[in-house]
Amino acid sequence: MKSTHYYIIAYLWVLLVLSPPVMVHAQQRKVMNRPYIDQRKFHYGFLAGLHLQDIELEQNGYTDGNGNQWWAETPNYEPGFSVGILGEFYLTQNLALRIIPTMHFGTKNVNFRNEQDNKRLFQTIKSTYITVPVDVKFAAERFNNYRPYIMAGVTPAFDLTVKKQKQYLLKNADCYLELGMGCDFYLPFFKFIPEVKFMYGLSNVINKNRSDLTDESQLIFTQSVNSARSKMIVFTFYFE
Repeated sequence: MKSTHYYIIAYLWVLLVLSPPVMVHAQQRKVMNRPYIDQRKFHYGFLAGLHLQDIELEQNGYTDGNGNQWWAETPNYEPGFSVGILGEFYLTQNLALRIIPTMHFGTKNVNFRNEQDNKRLFQTIKSTYITVPVDVKFAAERFNNYRPYIMAGVTPAFDLTVKKQKQYLLKNADCYLELGMGCDFYLPFFKFIPEVKFMYGLSNVINKNRSDLTDESQLIFTQSVNSARSKMIVFTFYFE
């Protein structure tokens, strides 16, 4: 159910982004706003948006000496806030290189369940990520004041708020692959760009070295997971 909601939200956002460009094919040519903005060697802007954080856990079915077997999942998503700046370099008429320093403020919720007695524990993991996405943007030909595009890139990330946790302790560094789509809307005084992108962490972010725990019973949770990979879906509004 959680995954279904995740993709429904993304699907609705894609419709929002792509519906106006699809409709323009039935329109007459119009006066173009800011016709040369994309041909400048470098242009910049700022962004604000929302995101959803997730963590993909690879569990191994570990059972402790008392016969307890714990399973973990992220039962729901809480929206987080994103803010940053955009720098875009012109490469060709259809290609651009983007560097986008961004901060993501968000939360991941983890639900632990004991298979034997159905006992449940909860952990909330708060994160403040600094990311520096480096993306390649491929844009279609501009029609009137619309121009859809797709993008892909890599995103180094550093978490500023990693704290000691009883169950899971996450590492503060990661790197994401990202893929997304959006549309440039050319308004009279600025360019407005809604975008949706999916980010998938490449590294195992579970910290297995838990020398900070004095209660060995808390090690059950770390031992029952082989790896954990972070995921995010980001809904962004750019202003140039």
